[in-house]
Amino acid sequence: MARYSALVGKRVEVHYRAGDLQLSTVGTLESDTGKAIFVQEHFSSGGKEKTMRVEIPYAYVIRVVEVRDEAAQVRPMPKPTKKK
Repeated sequence: MARYSALVGKRVEVHYRAGDLQLSTVGTLESDTGKAIFVQEHFSSGGKEKTMRVEIPYAYVIRVVEVRDEAAQVRPMPKPTKKK
């Protein structure tokens, strides 16, 4: 049975390990094979549309959580205030 099949098609944040590092990625959970999950993200770079697809074996998954669209958007940094 696929562990994350309920999240397929939803936007997720995945934390996983690669060697001694802990990494994370945000994207749409495209599929769950029962042995690995596939997370895909579409973005623009240099004026061109690009797609990044990551395969993460179950053994390396630390946490998978659904994220809301507004929480996943990058928020601009606040402008610094001038001191008088």
